[in-house]
Amino acid sequence: MFTRIFSAALWGIESIPVEVETDVSPGLPSTRVVGLPDAAVKESLHRVSSSLKNCGFSLPLGKLTINLAPADLKKEGPIFDLPIALGILQASGQVGSSEESADCWAIGELALSGKIRGIKGILPFVAKAKEKKARKVILPKENALEAQIIPGVAICPVEDLKEAVQAWTSAPQKPLAASPSFEPAKNALEKDFSEVKGQESVKRAIEIAVSGFHNLLLIGPPGGGKSMLAQRIPTIFPPLSLEEAIEVTNIHSAAGKIKPGEGLITARPFRCPHHSSTEAGIIGGGNPPRPGEASLAHHGVLFLDELPEFRRNALEALRQPLEEGKITLCRAKFSVQFPARFMLVAAMNPSPSGRAQDYQAGRCSFAQTQKYLNKVSGPLLDRIDLHIEVPKPDPKLLMEKKQAESSASIAQRITEARAIQHRRFKDISLLLTNGKMGPKEIERFCELSSSASLLLSQALEELGFSARAYGKILKVARTISDLAGKEKIEEEAILEAISYRTLDRQYWT
Repeated sequence: MFTRIFSAALWGIESIPVEVETDVSPGLPSTRVVGLPDAAVKESLHRVSSSLKNCGFSLPLGKLTINLAPADLKKEGPIFDLPIALGILQASGQVGSSEESADCWAIGELALSGKIRGIKGILPFVAKAKEKKARKVILPKENALEAQIIPGVAICPVEDLKEAVQAWTSAPQKPLAASPSFEPAKNALEKDFSEVKGQESVKRAIEIAVSGFHNLLLIGPPGGGKSMLAQRIPTIFPPLSLEEAIEVTNIHSAAGKIKPGEGLITARPFRCPHHSSTEAGIIGGGNPPRPGEASLAHHGVLFLDELPEFRRNALEALRQPLEEGKITLCRAKFSVQFPARFMLVAAMNPSPSGRAQDYQAGRCSFAQTQKYLNKVSGPLLDRIDLHIEVPKPDPKLLMEKKQAESSASIAQRITEARAIQHRRFKDISLLLTNGKMGPKEIERFCELSSSASLLLSQALEELGFSARAYGKILKVARTISDLAGKEKIEEEAILEAISYRTLDRQYWT
């Protein structure tokens, strides 16, 4: 007897439908799994056999063939255990077929006892099942909260194989009418900007960067507070919208970063990879392809501490996502695209020894300092909107008992600036911010006063800024004006924006 059950294979952050075909025919007892399975899929027969036995079923005698179509798509992982088990039961006549089992989708890993374990990638799986108009979707109970994010799907969360058989042959449940209630996460990091003494100019730059979603580079000696400041950036970010939360959850689900029992991600991502990370670890890769840290930071912050210590190819690979908000991986046999609209926050020392111009004191040579700094290329620096020096903190301020301005107070101003941007870009995209404007938006929304226009023209001529730097200055100036509540970009905003583009001249000669 021949049967067919639908499942899906994870490809990037999307699911591709897979038909699990099962055929039982007379002959010498043998089992074969075909359709480009990896070792984990081939081993599924051992898990399925024990699960069937421990749940009161049996593996049929005869020639058993299981095909995972399309045959040219690589299948990996234990996610096909459940559809294979259900297909074997129906093909061997141990479970009767019915109209209710038609167009049924199933996914899950089986334990030897018959229990169904949670898996990664449930969200894109359910989304694909809805797109293909599945009658019902059988999945692990551990993934139920995550699956409920997609409304209008008849999901059947099950704990073991017996429940899965019952759900497969019974009428589908009523589809969910709407997503679960959404409440943005509050700051649970127990960190606050009030703990940072001094560094007011750096805090001002961070406020501008977060308000417009601009990229930020912090340069300063060890112990100046670069990492401390960066770790508190999530505390002043506006909360995720429902649309953003679903996008973030989908990426983390595909990457296997959502724990069983967890649902919608409501906190903005803050990713801080180690400087030994590879290019594939930063931008994604593998076969099948998986998202990297840049995609996991989508709608959040990607913090690269000790920037020059990262591998050159990993840093250069960030050029495209910094400009386009996406990563396109092209290989000989496939091409895949990952979203990567993140705010880059990078921190570095001004020299190998950690202090600026230490070559004058004999700690390191001028050539060593330049070699260290040149690990960060000019094109990458040009894509970072604000370059900020983080000086050594004043000892007097460190000794003061008085607390600095809190994250809540800073966040309030940022929320007001973001509200202005939402009204400005409502006809284009609700997710657009000043830092992600294109040439058309810059020309339309960055109106300069006559004095500001003259000042910017002189700066471009004397300082030799690139065309990209010109656009960055305008976008930062637009954010500064929004924080000040001004419609036009005035001279003061241009001066401040230019000051954030001149620090590289002090170090990169």
